[in-house]
Amino acid sequence: MSQQASPRGTFLKIADVIRAQIEADDGMTELPSAADLMRDHGVSRGVALRAFLALQEQGVAEPVPGGRWRVVRHGQHVDRRPLSERLADVIKDDDLKVGSPFPSTSALCARFGVSRPTVRRALDKLQAAGLVSEGKQGKQRTVLSLPNGEEARP
Repeated sequence: MSQQASPRGTFLKIADVIRAQIEADDGMTELPSAADLMRDHGVSRGVALRAFLALQEQGVAEPVPGGRWRVVRHGQHVDRRPLSERLADVIKDDDLKVGSPFPSTSALCARFGVSRPTVRRALDKLQAAGLVSEGKQGKQRTVLSLPNGEEARP
């Protein structure tokens, strides 16, 4: 954008440019950073952030933790719930019973496409909620109770 251009509506022009990039590149999953927009278009951070908000209103983008923005494509469903909630669903989805072995951390990493520390933190939440047993090296976690509230039997 030219430095002499009117700032009114500039963020919409930038949003249009980004939307065209998204439509042209099916592999695009993340939007450029605010710093990239500021540099490429010669605008302030506020204008760059307003462009992101315009894309969000149009249903093309959504914010992610860390100040970044991700592309939203229609027809693609992505579960945005916390990992601990999705792990609790594993009990129902895999038809696990009380006392059944819970999938390993490695298997859960591959299944959900996240790192081991992320899975461990989510498993710690399930353990605190009383759904799975404590995980120790060489000892597999087991299901202690079902998400619907059925307790483990001694």
